[in-house]
Amino acid sequence: MVVEFGHFALVLATVVALFQMLVPFWGAQIQEQRMMATAKPAAIFQFLLLTVSFLALTYAYVVSDFSVANVVANSHSTKPLIYRISGVWGNHEGSMLLWVLILAAFGAAVALFGNNLPLTLKANVLAVQSAVALAFCIFLLSTSNPFLRLDNPPMDGRGLNPILQDPALAFHPPFLYAGYVGFSIAFSFAVAALIEGRTDAAWARWVRPWTLAAWMFLTLGIAMGSWWAYYELGWGGWWFWDPVENASFMPWLSGTALLHSALVMEKRETLKVWTILLAILTFSLSLMGTFLVRSGVLTSVHAFAVDPERGVAILVILSIFVGGSLALFALRAGELRQGGLFSPISREGGLVFNNVILTTATATVLVGTLYPLVLEGLTGAKISVGAPYFNLTFVPLMVPLLLALPFGPFLPWKRADLAAVAQRLLVACLIGLVAMVATMAMSMRGPWLAPIMMAIGVYVMAGALQELAYRVKLGSVGPQELMRRLWNLPRSMYGTALAHFGVGLLVVGIVGTSAYRTEKVLVMKPNDKVEIAGYELTYKGVAPHRGPNYREQVGAIDVARKGKFLLTLHPAKRIYDAPPQPTSEAGIYASWQGDLYTVLGDAQKEDGGFAIRVYFNPLVRFIWIGAVLMFIAGGISLSDRRLRVGAPRRSNRKVGQLAPTPAE
Repeated sequence: MVVEFGHFALVLATVVALFQMLVPFWGAQIQEQRMMATAKPAAIFQFLLLTVSFLALTYAYVVSDFSVANVVANSHSTKPLIYRISGVWGNHEGSMLLWVLILAAFGAAVALFGNNLPLTLKANVLAVQSAVALAFCIFLLSTSNPFLRLDNPPMDGRGLNPILQDPALAFHPPFLYAGYVGFSIAFSFAVAALIEGRTDAAWARWVRPWTLAAWMFLTLGIAMGSWWAYYELGWGGWWFWDPVENASFMPWLSGTALLHSALVMEKRETLKVWTILLAILTFSLSLMGTFLVRSGVLTSVHAFAVDPERGVAILVILSIFVGGSLALFALRAGELRQGGLFSPISREGGLVFNNVILTTATATVLVGTLYPLVLEGLTGAKISVGAPYFNLTFVPLMVPLLLALPFGPFLPWKRADLAAVAQRLLVACLIGLVAMVATMAMSMRGPWLAPIMMAIGVYVMAGALQELAYRVKLGSVGPQELMRRLWNLPRSMYGTALAHFGVGLLVVGIVGTSAYRTEKVLVMKPNDKVEIAGYELTYKGVAPHRGPNYREQVGAIDVARKGKFLLTLHPAKRIYDAPPQPTSEAGIYASWQGDLYTVLGDAQKEDGGFAIRVYFNPLVRFIWIGAVLMFIAGGISLSDRRLRVGAPRRSNRKVGQLAPTPAE
């Protein structure tokens, strides 16, 4: 009965989505306030109905209701509770229901917290948002219904893909979808602005908080996926340039450009056309990622579905919304006022440079991701585009962006003195040079560019700290005045500095583990020893172990450094009960210098040993720490009252008090 109730709630949510799309939109066209006002309760009701539907499916998984086809295909009675719950979105149908739920959640949030939005704009935004929800609700009910019953239910299910039975993967998809789907709000604001044919600084101020929230979730979702791949897949890497990884990375790149472009539009009322286009393209890339994962055109550990009919349906949805919004953009873009002029050397110019680099980088990733698919579709030839292509195209684009990153916050609006800004960053440059020399002194191996890139990462971190020091006049004022300035500094400035610091830390981690990684692969028998990166590893053997829904062979490897015992690592090889699929569980010893990473391979019948792979990944944790800092930075900026849901800016300055200089 609960399952049928969830199915009915999904059907009713589809009807409400249709109402929310039509009535407020038509009310906005004829300026009927009562019709426009229906958008708010409709958005909230749609969200509540989809919540009920999602909870009903979750209930079916928790109680192992094997009369539901989706539960049979993706669950098993012996699975731990957390994986029965995460199994709800560990498949195509359930993940699409979560996708629509998050879409409705963002719409309900705008309805509840967008009280300062003009009624016409709010009605149009919620109507566009509901149009997207309606399309995917129809897609769910027609091709991917998660509530279908079986006439003859089996005694047990087939189980969830074993590599998805992991704590990080239990939370990775919801955060990733919150980022993917969150950009739908920016898309809805952009289409609503095009419908009205009017944008201004207030529009940018309204759209920025929602874009920032989506960017935060997508940042954390990508980082969690990278962390999972690192320790679960047993390959010791953190990024593979997999097409599905790229599908989440491209909206992040364009979303980052959108954030900076919206800032220029808010402060200077310029880049209006470009900001609208970026909002459309960012969500379009999110829809493209949804298509790639669910169309069957890709073979990946990340892929959910291999049904071409579903892929065609999603492609139709993608074509309608992307094609329709771009057509509307082409019709209306000429009517949008461009805004004021500015010098190339200015805060605006720096942010435009940022946008050019980020969108070019997005294009290179897009080409590398889609080219093999297009070529196979046209000629039947199969090729793969991997790390060499992306390293030669993407990485060189990031170098000038990273070099320019610390300059941006120091540049005043409209016109700037580049030499004066460079002089302020002299300390950061010197710290970067010291880091380069230290890197070369500690390790003479590795690519010759590695010390330079390490210096750039440290320079970005130092530049972020120097920005804060400059804002509060560190060294020029007394302790009391310093504390007052620190207290009064806007939270968005702290958020910007912390985000840039996180980028620098991430670069240091990437360079460290990519350039100076050590690897050894060998066959070991009990009491065999191997040395790597100053550690001495002693293989003690393998013992069987039984888990709740798997059996495994667990290795024991003692780790010592300079003759002192540190700990025992336990890499394992697992075989799950349902489905009977093997996985690797790495044994990892983490330290600030890097990760000692061990993987248990196959047994060697001829000599009784086991294949063992040992890696040392220097500074690899800095990658995920940097990403977490960027997420926290977004939250700090979002807590700034000037960024909270487009709240109008208030000034605490007394009448007659002088305004701060642009640098302050």
